[in-house]
Amino acid sequence: MAVQYWIGDFFVDLSRNQITQNGQSQVIAPKALAVLTCLAENQGRVLSHDALLDKVWQDTVVSTNTLQRSIAQLRKAFGDDSKVQVYIKTHAKQGYSLECDVRWHDNANSTSTDSISIKNIQEKTVDETQAKESRTKENDISEALSDTISVVQTATNTSTNTETSSVTHSVDRPKSSLSAIRLITITFGIIILVIIGYQYLAAKQPSKLSFGELRALTSTDNKELASIYSPDGEYIVFHRYSEEFCTNNVWAKNTQTQQEYQLTKNLDSYGSHSFSKDGKNLVFIKTGGCSKPSTQKKCYKLMSLDFNKALMSPQSPSVLMECNNSEIRSPKWLDNNNIALLQKFSDRWKLISYSVSENKSQDLYALENGNIIDYDYSVKDDLLALTSFHNDGYYYIEVLKADGQLLSSHRIKYPEEIANFRLIYPNFSPIENQLIFSTGKQLFTLSYDGQVFNISLPLDESMGTPTFHPDGDRMIVIKGHYDSDIVSVPLSLINKGLINKGQINQDQINKAQITQAQTTKTESNQNKKVSIIQRSIRGEDKAKLQPNGNLIAYRSERSGEEQLWVTDGSSSQQLTHFPMDTFLSGLDWAADGKSILVNANYLLTQVNLDSTQEPLPLEYPVVKLFQWDSKNNSALVLIRIKGILKFAELNLANSQTRIISNQTVSWALKSGNGQLIYKDNMDRFWQPGPAEDKLIEALNGQGSTKQKFLIKEDVIYGINDNFQLWSYDLNEERFEIIGSLPNNVDNLTDINQTQVLITVRISSNKEVAELYLRE
Repeated sequence: MAVQYWIGDFFVDLSRNQITQNGQSQVIAPKALAVLTCLAENQGRVLSHDALLDKVWQDTVVSTNTLQRSIAQLRKAFGDDSKVQVYIKTHAKQGYSLECDVRWHDNANSTSTDSISIKNIQEKTVDETQAKESRTKENDISEALSDTISVVQTATNTSTNTETSSVTHSVDRPKSSLSAIRLITITFGIIILVIIGYQYLAAKQPSKLSFGELRALTSTDNKELASIYSPDGEYIVFHRYSEEFCTNNVWAKNTQTQQEYQLTKNLDSYGSHSFSKDGKNLVFIKTGGCSKPSTQKKCYKLMSLDFNKALMSPQSPSVLMECNNSEIRSPKWLDNNNIALLQKFSDRWKLISYSVSENKSQDLYALENGNIIDYDYSVKDDLLALTSFHNDGYYYIEVLKADGQLLSSHRIKYPEEIANFRLIYPNFSPIENQLIFSTGKQLFTLSYDGQVFNISLPLDESMGTPTFHPDGDRMIVIKGHYDSDIVSVPLSLINKGLINKGQINQDQINKAQITQAQTTKTESNQNKKVSIIQRSIRGEDKAKLQPNGNLIAYRSERSGEEQLWVTDGSSSQQLTHFPMDTFLSGLDWAADGKSILVNANYLLTQVNLDSTQEPLPLEYPVVKLFQWDSKNNSALVLIRIKGILKFAELNLANSQTRIISNQTVSWALKSGNGQLIYKDNMDRFWQPGPAEDKLIEALNGQGSTKQKFLIKEDVIYGINDNFQLWSYDLNEERFEIIGSLPNNVDNLTDINQTQVLITVRISSNKEVAELYLRE
């Protein structure tokens, strides 16, 4: 067995008990290095705890804790930890595996092209990958340079021998001139080789996108989104939603004349659009309530619209296909006049092709043990690009022909600027083999082989769904921001019906702030009007009352990024400093009120009131945090396993996962006595029973798609689609309408004996803009 080997950029020397990187050496315990060597000899394979103990601690009785300490020491040496497992991966209840490439000393100079695996999608950074590729290319050039010099020297020596053999005929040629010729020849060869090598390296660097001017295309009080270009680039098509009139229609705008056209005349909800190749027709998804819902609350229809007629006057779109028991989205009109769609049955998506002429569909691509997340279609190349999760739990980019034939499949290498488990929604770009996507305030390119590169364009507000113009010189984006406030409403006012059923607007907020400032501290909460807990020009929400205290924890974007804050009513404190494009999905207080569990970027982190943090290592990314039971050290969550969402309970002490249900769950909580209540995708309320789950029929029709629910002790509180606050006593099975709330309430976040905390929407601006490439 070799006593020296490489693991990535780390040199392992068993003879010195050292691991070295960049000239920095660390002394490691011999047993820990023995564990590492055993894993290295079985690189990529999972070795059980027993196998490692038997191999390293032969004839010695030790516990698994001894092995765990060795693994922890190795991870520390590699800069790894139990959360981000770049080198040594933990397989729950199975063992460990070494995921990085290994180069033994005998062939340490050879370069492996195997990709480096990281736990749950994360890969080594692009910089490291580029460095490795650069080293490989430099080695290739060095070898080629050596070969060329040898050839030149051989040729020169041959010439010299020939000249020597004929010296009697050329006695007048000076020896110095022969040396000069050899030197010039070698130098000339080196210069040529350097030029070729430079061109070789430069050719392998990815093309760069550089954007200059940003122009607004729509600037109204409405919300514009889901924009695309017409095939000739003359028009943009988008949705326009008016909160004032509660209308949503498809619009078009001529980018040259700036004239706008309303294309539809029916109130409804629409999805993304796609043009036929000739630009004469539009298709999009229309969603609405099902007359007889069986498996889902909303039904989905693939609609078609005559674009030229709609430019003359608004039209009613026609139905091409209707889905009452499956969800469809993202229609793309293919070159063969079929329409590609993502279709979801149960919890899994597949890509299908719908034939308009034959009125039937067929599968294009599906994953048996994975899930498709998104896709795009290139009219120019007649190719499909998909992002998906595979059976190994990693995120992939796949390129297909329009008939579904798979051309390539590669794991996506996440750079450090993107959260490990963030989903990617790329679109084709004018750069060959490159797609483009946004994470909010950052733009990236994604190559067909999974490499991600940052486009240097930091933005002060989020921009999404980048889509290029047919000419490739600019792209369309949706930009804007969301403004919401945290409001406290006295229960007494709701009971008496004194809350305005309209919207709480900015004027009312200003008046409420003045009223609150003038209110004396001796007044009771019941006598106060609506109180503004937190107000900024950015989003403030997810407010939760501190148990046995006076603080309120909440999420805020006031610092430019989503962060966790607390307030005592007079002053506020920022507890976290998460990186750019962070998103928070759920937070909850500990029972003692001394810390908060927050779900940031799919990872659970316990945040103390002094701002110290403790990340909790988990096997799967957490999509939603429903509830934290700090006493039992467990959490109700929605997690993603191989791309599929699962409702689960996590044991935070040992990271074990218990799947509660495989059906779609939108929200879940436990009551004071431990009863589990959850809401399904049809907004029905359920509680588990001994044989099967029981439907709470008294709450049929009281669930709202947007609204969560609360449980205090054994009473459920919620808001229905009529913006009414209601309660349901689980013990007495008694339902009651408490009163009305403003119709711009976005969520019910907490409640106690005297007040209700809600999030109210002040504005939600979205507009269409164009980013122009630099010439």
